Amino acid sequence: MQSALDLVQDLIARRSVTPEDDGCQALLANRLSAAGFDCQHLPHGAVSNLWARRGRGAPLLCFAGHTDVVPVDGQPWHTDPFEATVCGDRVFGRGVTDMKSFSATGLAFVPEFMRRGLQRPVHFALSYDEEVGCIGVRRLIADIVARGIRPMGCIVGEPTGMQLVLAHKGKKAWRCRVRGHEAHSSLTPRGVNAVQIACEIVGHIAGRARGFRDAGRRDDAYDVPYTTAHVGTIRGGTALNIVPRDCSFEFELRHLPFDDPDAFLADVRAFAERFLPEMRAVSKDTYIDFDALSSLPGMDTHDGSEIAKIAHRCNGRAEVGKVSFGTEAALFQGAEIATVICGPGHIEQAHQPDEWVSLEQLARCEAFMRRLADRVCLA
Repeated sequence: MQSALDLVQDLIARRSVTPEDDGCQALLANRLSAAGFDCQHLPHGAVSNLWARRGRGAPLLCFAGHTDVVPVDGQPWHTDPFEATVCGDRVFGRGVTDMKSFSATGLAFVPEFMRRGLQRPVHFALSYDEEVGCIGVRRLIADIVARGIRPMGCIVGEPTGMQLVLAHKGKKAWRCRVRGHEAHSSLTPRGVNAVQIACEIVGHIAGRARGFRDAGRRDDAYDVPYTTAHVGTIRGGTALNIVPRDCSFEFELRHLPFDDPDAFLADVRAFAERFLPEMRAVSKDTYIDFDALSSLPGMDTHDGSEIAKIAHRCNGRAEVGKVSFGTEAALFQGAEIATVICGPGHIEQAHQPDEWVSLEQLARCEAFMRRLADRVCLA
């Protein structure tokens, strides 16, 4: 395990907080090039994706992931987040779960693949800016499809506790902007309070979330078995004695396949529009607008696909799961590339202060790679 741990430490030390890469892809490319992989940096402005391949033709197997991590600002860490710290049976560090441990373990096994005689094409697809809407992987997939490359299947190493995952929810996110009308707080009827109106809309979203929880359709295979709605930020107002002119908030829907996110947004819009006549009676310049922020489709890979069969054999466990968080797997599948998700660590530890992965999870990931070598190598 030491080789994988060394690579984990090297990757964690690189502060690849979106949109920075800080040398992560260069480190991986150097190691892959030394093993005979053809590495191509696919630039998009100041950032780039990495596509590395060994062998051509079919059936082609792809490992996919991202090198960026979320910020640590304001989080109460007890270790240096950019130093992989082993404490007991855990390794701490930003990105150690999401998802540098998978990339490090896969890379650590490349020499083993080479030593045993790789008999089928293996590619690595590493993208940037996954944490802000899977931006990089969309361009990466477009680039490889344009080159006529069509993997037989793809394994995305997001943290699943090394459980084989074949489906996840879709996600859509929006920003609501409320423009009111300022007035002195002693003259509130002469103003339009943007914060209060925004809070009315937030309350409606919270009510819809309770409806999904209490009366919505369910799929108990998911870790959260119903569609969820969530408001994550809200900003507005300048001083207590001023009726606030502006307020905005951001919200999302993580939806099961049978719940329509566009219908949800239409309902929120219709609720918000009830306030417009009263607002415009005070000032014609008032409004409520909605902006789309991000969209990620749901994903569901057939359990009988070749990549699912391979992953079953390598995982050593019969059961499969579904998760509520979104991944780049949905975008590979949207390009007609069958994809599964399986990686070390648990999403509960990702994005948190003192993010950690257990040594047991790293060992299970190594066992997965060892079984995979049995299937893609001659010896």
